[in-house]
Amino acid sequence: MGLNSAIEWTESTWNPVTGCSKVSDGCRHCYAERMALRLRGMGQANYARGFEVTLQPHALGLPLSWKKPQMIFVNSMSDLFHADVPPEFIQNVFDVMCRADWHTYQILTKRSERLLELDPQLAWPLHVWMGVTVENADNAYRIDHLRRTRAAVKFLSLEPLLGPLPDLDLAGIHWVVVGGESGPGARPMRPEWAIDLRDQCLKAGVPFFFKQWGGVNKKKAGRLLGGRTWDEMPRGHPAADVQPAETGTLAT
Repeated sequence: MGLNSAIEWTESTWNPVTGCSKVSDGCRHCYAERMALRLRGMGQANYARGFEVTLQPHALGLPLSWKKPQMIFVNSMSDLFHADVPPEFIQNVFDVMCRADWHTYQILTKRSERLLELDPQLAWPLHVWMGVTVENADNAYRIDHLRRTRAAVKFLSLEPLLGPLPDLDLAGIHWVVVGGESGPGARPMRPEWAIDLRDQCLKAGVPFFFKQWGGVNKKKAGRLLGGRTWDEMPRGHPAADVQPAETGTLAT
């Protein structure tokens, strides 16, 4: 965990919880699991239990010590809304985010039911963004759960994109990130799936971020879509210097 993350849509990572368990098809080739087992082999103390869900209370205060404002991905190595994370600990995480309010925080979950259940107990300042991962149509219900929360900024991570997602309801959604699976055993993302999602975002006026094509060699595959990069961010954020293009026919 720490500054200078390699993830394209964030700057830093903060892991007050590590470890997770698989809940849907997008988890099959989990990068975090591979990394956790590698870190355990290297003797990293936070991963002594490998990929078992583990609270890391000593890491709670890290954002308070980072004085330069950062975009922080919360729990890149876990899911904050995993059933094994007590509500009190989740509230502690939110308390730190409220106190260290010079940062912007991005939280992602596949456990949208628990997110919705705990929503009334959580504070949702403007600088805390909440997202759900949707890898195929079977999990599109997570978007409705997210929409029903009180989060000020709501976003979708459609990664790894494993199937088409036609006719999404993007009402109340402030940002969409799309990407293919990468690493060993990566399943391909068809270009028409990504193009359709880009066009849905353009039509709805929702900022669109294309993270990667993925594959075994994601750097070689790159991240151009229609001959350009798509790095749009939610409006009102300092990084939102690129606004959605005008709706229309674009190169694919």
